[in-house]
Amino acid sequence: MKLITFTSKGIYCPQGKFYIDPWRPVDMAVITHGHGDHARWGMKKYLCHHYTKPILHQRIGTDIECQSVEYGEEVNINGVKLSMHPAGHIIGSAQIRLEYKGYVSVISGDYKVQDDGLSTPFELVRCNEFVTESTFGLPIYNWLEIEDLNKKLQSWVLRNQENGRTSVFIGYSLGKAQRIMKAVEGLGKIYTHYSIGKLNEAFETVGITLPDYEIADFRENAKQLQNEIVIVPPALLDSNVIKKIPNAATAICSGWMQVRGARRWRSADAGFAMSDHADWNGLLQAVKATEAEIVHVTHGQTEVFSKYLNEIGIKSDVVETLFGEDEEETEKEIIESPEE
Repeated sequence: MKLITFTSKGIYCPQGKFYIDPWRPVDMAVITHGHGDHARWGMKKYLCHHYTKPILHQRIGTDIECQSVEYGEEVNINGVKLSMHPAGHIIGSAQIRLEYKGYVSVISGDYKVQDDGLSTPFELVRCNEFVTESTFGLPIYNWLEIEDLNKKLQSWVLRNQENGRTSVFIGYSLGKAQRIMKAVEGLGKIYTHYSIGKLNEAFETVGITLPDYEIADFRENAKQLQNEIVIVPPALLDSNVIKKIPNAATAICSGWMQVRGARRWRSADAGFAMSDHADWNGLLQAVKATEAEIVHVTHGQTEVFSKYLNEIGIKSDVVETLFGEDEEETEKEIIESPEE
């Protein structure tokens, strides 16, 4: 049985007549999470998790037709049973479970199996067919435990404060920024860029509590930021905004920091391997636990990861998609661009 097909518009369920994370306009789009490569403008109708709905309103528009559901809540669409299950990627991220005549397909979107203490933890969903990412699908990618990583961020902030420096974290506005806020909570006043603040406000509308913060106004005198904590998106690395911050020490928070030395960080002072995607072992753990008969690898280190799955007896193929053009991939391009 084919419950999903891969088309020029995106992942399609022909029985249900809807798409999952389509990249071209369609009538019905089921959205795994709010990152721009998975949630795009132009769909007639959207279906997502409750926590993702305000993000879509923030990023796409308040006039969209959008239905939201809770994790585990079943929706019947043209005879297909659809439910959403935690993906652990960012707040509100979901795996999409489809069932039709006893056959189950799961489209995981982006996910991580580590519990970051902020997103709803990843939930294993057994299925016949599994769609997985492979952003960090190489054995060299192995993340620290969340607690150990957070301690590294905290130690860096405390050291900066002792040396009269302002801790400036560079992390993706949706997902990474909120994790950084939680990791350094209580170490000083937290200031965020406007773009991060707007997304924080969207989360707060659905009852999610984040650490206290203020939106920094970089147009005014930035002296108030001295010795405090500032979080900005990757696009501002090496920008005039950073240069306005007094005695700034900058740190890039990205999974790509696992293998890149300080000389590749351009003007950054530090780098932390923080990712909202599964590492090599996390990907294998998730795929094996689904017990899927076929695994489709959609973006990232697709060829390597799919080949390895086949070698260990898990039937797999590579599917071309337009995922990965945002988020970690954007960070990677910024980090790797030549010095000016």
